[in-house]
Amino acid sequence: MSDPWLSIIGLGEDGLDGLPLASREALDRAQLIFGGPRHLALVGAGDRGRPWPVPFDIAPVLAARGTPAVVLASGDPFWCGAGASLAAKLAPDEWRAIPAPGVVSLLCSRLGWRGETVSAMGLHAAPFTRLRPELARGAQIIVTMRDGAAVGELAAWLTAHGYGAVRMVVAENLGGPQERLRSIAAQDYDLKEVSALVAVALDGAGLAPEVGLSRVPGRPESAFQHDGQITKSPFRALTLAALAPRKGELLWDIGGGSGSVSVEWCLAGGRALTIEPRADRIGNIKANIAGFGLGAQMRAIHGAAPEALDGLALPDAVFIGGGGSEALYTRLWELLPEGTRLVANGVTLETESLLASLHARHGGSLMRVDIAQAEPLGRMRGWSAARPQVQWSVVR
Repeated sequence: MSDPWLSIIGLGEDGLDGLPLASREALDRAQLIFGGPRHLALVGAGDRGRPWPVPFDIAPVLAARGTPAVVLASGDPFWCGAGASLAAKLAPDEWRAIPAPGVVSLLCSRLGWRGETVSAMGLHAAPFTRLRPELARGAQIIVTMRDGAAVGELAAWLTAHGYGAVRMVVAENLGGPQERLRSIAAQDYDLKEVSALVAVALDGAGLAPEVGLSRVPGRPESAFQHDGQITKSPFRALTLAALAPRKGELLWDIGGGSGSVSVEWCLAGGRALTIEPRADRIGNIKANIAGFGLGAQMRAIHGAAPEALDGLALPDAVFIGGGGSEALYTRLWELLPEGTRLVANGVTLETESLLASLHARHGGSLMRVDIAQAEPLGRMRGWSAARPQVQWSVVR
């Protein structure tokens, strides 16, 4: 760290005027300066400037290894910037970082928001559905946008999906002489000439209490696209409790149906491979992946287990929604490393018998769940029972 060849410098819209002495000295020493055209112009890089290639690639920086160089990034280089990508490819003594206030801290400081309670995400290329788990009454969200037109598209999406009361604070050119903040409800959006350098703060204070997704598993079936083949809400809540998802863990969801268990697993911070033999249900799974903005976490696999499991990354947990077969469990016991959590649900007598046999062999927990709901019965009400479900959960 005493003499790294690469300095990763955070740059604001005020250019050189806002840089600390350490950043200025690194720029003076640099033989090469990498950044976007706007960044290079702000520091007067001249002949030393090297614009990022399109599509973006850090390879030119790595190719300059050993040459005194600077990488310019907006604000904090380690939030939606090139910092982490470069650090992953370099030794610790090759680089140093000198961040500047990023868009999140700048916008929080303008609005008086607590940065530690704000949700922040980059929506340059991500779908707006990524917002669904965060949008609720009282939510405070900061997003960066592709360009000015995307802000209008976001307002239209919010309105179309029942979030029209969200107040949008459109922040252009934060931290520079052309900074501008405008506030408007999504359903009233009519702003013109929005700068390409834009972030939006979303304030959910005006949303009704019932708007938004629950934060716990067992979300209603109406939230998913399905053909009736879906783990019902109370059973899904029990299933997720048994699966015990943890951030970053991988699930195999075998016999995915609608993919509802995988969706809830991913909303808890995990990743999922959802295996389903029927092509029409693969369509529903893909629709739910898109609808919940889980494209980076969840993948649908068309095929039947156990054959479809070959070559897949090994999971931290496995869910079998349709009970499975003796051959499937035999193969799973061969494939899965020790410590893998496995949960299986079944409703038929044959599946109940199979799961009871597996419980006797491998241990774990065997549970039978009976649920009934009150429904009209003539002029009164009676209990309408769902099919009893048996659940086996075990650690391999």
